[in-house]
Amino acid sequence: MMGQGKETKLTKEELRMARMFKALGTPVRLEILRHLSSCTYCICGDIVAALPLAQSTVSQHLKVLKEAGLIRGEIEGPATCYCIDQEGLDWLKQRIPEIF
Repeated sequence: MMGQGKETKLTKEELRMARMFKALGTPVRLEILRHLSSCTYCICGDIVAALPLAQSTVSQHLKVLKEAGLIRGEIEGPATCYCIDQEGLDWLKQRIPEIF
């Protein structure tokens, strides 16, 4: 986001929002969110089956979405079940009007 060695004047909340926007900046991640919004929980294999991508690629996208606070992942046996992080998504929805 910022050049090396430069400090940002963004607040902690603005930086959180920037991470979320960055995570949403890839069409595949939007597809993953759309897929997750249509089900309660979904394992990575289900998402791989719905998208024309390798499992490792989907896993990387899930990691970015999770780190941004847009999805949650819970380990169940050998699989991780993913779902929308409703708190994170609601937080973002509330703040979008504030910045524009």
